[in-house]
Amino acid sequence: MQERLQRLKVFLFDVDGVLTDGRIIFDNNGVETKAFDVKDGHGLKLLQRAGVRLGIITGRQSEVTRERARELGIDIVFQGVRDKLVPYLELLQSLQVTDAEVGYMGDDLVDLPVLRRVGFSATVADAVEEVKPHVHYVTARPGGRGAVREVCDLILKGSDKWPLVTARYFGGE
Repeated sequence: MQERLQRLKVFLFDVDGVLTDGRIIFDNNGVETKAFDVKDGHGLKLLQRAGVRLGIITGRQSEVTRERARELGIDIVFQGVRDKLVPYLELLQSLQVTDAEVGYMGDDLVDLPVLRRVGFSATVADAVEEVKPHVHYVTARPGGRGAVREVCDLILKGSDKWPLVTARYFGGE
């Protein structure tokens, strides 16, 4: 596992059910709302600090997702994607990385083609059961409730980058 984590240069995430709890809320005016976990966001920033490039591949089109990505400094954003393998393969070529250097976290059947290719794959505790046998890691936490942070911490600790990105919090330890 440690070898897989040390090779990661890029990590991609699904949104609904991974970065969120999967619920989509519309108000009386039809405005969409999603809830994101702030600890997940901090984990993503720590990964970026460690030099890991982040991206999103999601089946839905959402202004809320675009805004969250902007807020976190995630510039790779594919929305409204039917076949997630298509943008994934484009990314391999444009970023000049291999499958082994990419991680992906998804929670449903549509994510399987990418989950089965990447060097490190993860899913959330409440993913559909058919996904779990095909990933390297299943979180203890559900989507939108700390699962992303759990994976970020796993990557940072497993690749020995944890001391580097957390030194400011522990006084240089």
